[in-house]
Amino acid sequence: MKKIIPFFVLVALVFLTQSFAIDRKTTRVLVFSKTKGFRHNSISDGKTAIAKLGNQHHFLVDTTENAAQFTENNLKKYAAVIFLNTTGDILDDQQQVAFEHYIQAGGGYVGIHAATDTEYDWPWYGKLAGAYFISHPAVQEARFIVKDRKHAATRFLQDSVWMHKDELYNFKDINPDIKVLLTIDENSYNGGKNGKFHPFSWYHEYDGGKSFYTSMGHTKETWTDDMFLKHLYGGILYAMGRKH
Repeated sequence: MKKIIPFFVLVALVFLTQSFAIDRKTTRVLVFSKTKGFRHNSISDGKTAIAKLGNQHHFLVDTTENAAQFTENNLKKYAAVIFLNTTGDILDDQQQVAFEHYIQAGGGYVGIHAATDTEYDWPWYGKLAGAYFISHPAVQEARFIVKDRKHAATRFLQDSVWMHKDELYNFKDINPDIKVLLTIDENSYNGGKNGKFHPFSWYHEYDGGKSFYTSMGHTKETWTDDMFLKHLYGGILYAMGRKH
């Protein structure tokens, strides 16, 4: 005998399904790539790749290098703000306050590569990003150790080691509260300066919001690397407050 589902349950299921679909289609992120220092020639590749991720996973992507968009009213539109290879002092005092309020209201931050080479005179930002850049050796392949496979940014990884070629940042002022996803084995390449504990991708909750950072993303080739793009998408999901 077939089980009959009450009409009101069917109506509720349809409503919830439609509401979720609407939410996914209207979820929006802002990709911010203003530079006042070194400018990566892979920025345009990054914008293109993130736009493709949006198309594939049903979220909208806006891009800008105009810091005037950092107002409280404008930032409210975004589930996450992605700092794509930003460098230097890129926001004025009012824009910094607007971004702080955005995070404090539950907003999401994603930092990619040179996002840690940004806003050295704004300690709040340094803690949000999780560290500041100090130096890097030449681009080379290195061994990355997966420390947490439960997070959306790493759960697709089958092995505990990930070999990846990139520009390998050394860091200072590492926030002790970050939750480390990947560390880099300094014995696998030349030029590491953080020693046995060298985090490379991480996440944490900070001042009311969510933050994800990956130091990968320097080269143009990285932006066509499926493994990296899965890693980044998982971080964007986390920052947006979504699980899938």
